[in-house]
Amino acid sequence: MAADFKGDYQELVDEISELLGVPATLENRDFELIAFGAYDSEGELDPSALDPVRTRSILTRRSTATVRAWFEGFGITRATGPVRIPPSPEAGVYRGRICLPVRHRGVVLGYVWLLDGDPGPTDAQLAAAMQVAGRIGALLADEAEAGAGLSRELRAVLTAEPGWQQDMAVAELRTALGPRADGPLTLVCVAPWPSPEPDDAPAARTIPHATALCTLPWGASEQSLALLVRLRATEVTAPALAAAGRLLKEAEAARGGRRGGAGSGAGVPALGNAARGAGARPTAAGFAGAAGGGGGAGCAAGVGDARIGLAELGAVWQEAAAATRAALAEPRFGPVAEWARIGPYRLLTALPPRAAHDPVVGPLLSPAHRELARTAEVYLDRAGQAARTAAELGIHRQTLYYRLSRVEQLTGLDLDDGEDRLLLHMALKRARL
Repeated sequence: MAADFKGDYQELVDEISELLGVPATLENRDFELIAFGAYDSEGELDPSALDPVRTRSILTRRSTATVRAWFEGFGITRATGPVRIPPSPEAGVYRGRICLPVRHRGVVLGYVWLLDGDPGPTDAQLAAAMQVAGRIGALLADEAEAGAGLSRELRAVLTAEPGWQQDMAVAELRTALGPRADGPLTLVCVAPWPSPEPDDAPAARTIPHATALCTLPWGASEQSLALLVRLRATEVTAPALAAAGRLLKEAEAARGGRRGGAGSGAGVPALGNAARGAGARPTAAGFAGAAGGGGGAGCAAGVGDARIGLAELGAVWQEAAAATRAALAEPRFGPVAEWARIGPYRLLTALPPRAAHDPVVGPLLSPAHRELARTAEVYLDRAGQAARTAAELGIHRQTLYYRLSRVEQLTGLDLDDGEDRLLLHMALKRARL
């Protein structure tokens, strides 16, 4: 169904472009690009048509929060007819715009953007274009309803108890997806996601290879985003990795908008800045910070192993969530971690919460002994090789031996004993989760 929607949007945007004799773009109400109609005329390649705002919208398929706020300042969210917006070179808008609000049952769902000119479209042409915009609004409403249904079905599968409840949820999702339910599929988990509101999540159509998405609880008070991705083959994960990277940029852009927002600058905002990536995560020394899942400073993504069909979707989600936790805990895995590549964390993430802190190791994990904990972890990571450990920590070997003896005193463990070393190593890694 998603592919049908995409083709219908393109046909309608092309119809408006031909009707008015100017190129048109269609964006949803969050300024995410849906379709671009290139009108074939002598002036189409005029460099003045490619101002920074328009170019960024086409190339990145979205506009910044500052761009959105600036255009909304002309009343486009309330308009029921065409809105003319003058050029503003200082804002990166070299050509005037005509905005056709796309509404359905009184609600604005998107915008058709036209480049204004002299002479511009006539009132009769714009009236005809608004009729086409009304058809686009009905289509957007239908897609929103279908997407909301898929989100509910996907959430039901991922939250259902194993057994008949999950089987029923899988059957309903398979019916909703139709032929898209067959073939290789995997799940991407992005956490912590900035908002629990479904409307704040990107449309599945804007994410390459995406089939459905939903938000799910992450810990006590945060949210994660689950994305169902179609693959060409179970061993080809590139589409899932690309989708995960795109979602991380979406999350960081949303988080940046909440921190600064459209009002973070004075006067006309500087437009066209790209999202900055996935943000910071806990460092190797940050045992206290790691326990908080990134401390709100950033997010990470995980990708589960691909399966054929939907039957094992619950297991794939557990893998994706575990990979995300590993990426949040260990920067070397992130910002996008695959379940198949997180090594011992496949086992560590499966341990119940009560196994997080072994009582013997507990004293070492207190903030007062952070340096000792890091020393022990690096020593065990380096297979007990004192020279490599001291070099990495930048300390004298005698200082290393002193710290290791303090670790043994605090824990009662013998670092010459293999099982004691295994227990300590697992406890230190598990504490990051």
